[in-house]
Amino acid sequence: MNLGRVVGNVVVSAKDEGLNGFPLLLVQPLTAYGEPKGQPIIVLDRIGVGPGETVMMETSREAAFALRHPLVPTDCSIVGKVDSMHLAPRRKPRGG
Repeated sequence: MNLGRVVGNVVVSAKDEGLNGFPLLLVQPLTAYGEPKGQPIIVLDRIGVGPGETVMMETSREAAFALRHPLVPTDCSIVGKVDSMHLAPRRKPRGG
């Protein structure tokens, strides 16, 4: 499971029939501390979130298992919305 922040919508002119009814969103992956990690990715939204919201994403084959039909062609699906996070402070490296 990965964290991400919704940064935009994706509009397509045609998509696989199994994806009908599911919006596609542009999501910036995040580290555990909420910092951007890598490039934004296109994610299937199965719960209904909006721009700026922090989400939990499932990737790989497990992304399709979260949907009504496990053969839906997706590599990443939103499976939860993060309301709040409480993190321990970062530890300083030893020997430094």
